[in-house]
Amino acid sequence: MATNVAFEILYREYYVRVFGLCRQLLGSTPLAEDAAQETFMRAYRHFDRYDTTLPFWQWIATIANRYCIDVLRKRSRSGALFDEEQFELDQVSSDTPSPLIQVLGEQDASVLSGAISALPDKYRVPIVLAYFHDASYDEIAEDLAISRNHVGVLLLRAKQQLRKSLEKGAMP
Repeated sequence: MATNVAFEILYREYYVRVFGLCRQLLGSTPLAEDAAQETFMRAYRHFDRYDTTLPFWQWIATIANRYCIDVLRKRSRSGALFDEEQFELDQVSSDTPSPLIQVLGEQDASVLSGAISALPDKYRVPIVLAYFHDASYDEIAEDLAISRNHVGVLLLRAKQQLRKSLEKGAMP
């Protein structure tokens, strides 16, 4: 009984954050609603595994990240959400954009949010994990089953696309 009450309190406190993370990762409000519910159902089923000495947000966000990435992989026609690392490296232009933090300082948050939502899944997911979930390159690489270098390339390409989109004043 105490577990149910504790989980209900955590659900109320963290649902909005989990939903927001899922919406950023999936780029869809209906999919995010389903993903947030599934995240909490999975967390509830495995609540006995939660280490109470660690922050709850880290634990629940990891569950949400993994679930959303699985959804994106299933949604992908080819079954591979991310291209080969060398393909991404070849696509990177020599003129590197300024960091996303600079873009955040220069652009209206709603415009930036829209531009991020318009990114293809393979670029949106790493951007959200890195800049909205504060995940390290190693954590992102593990979650996406790609190399750390590939994470860097995907983030670079995502920032390039964001810069182009924001400079044009319109979303892609």
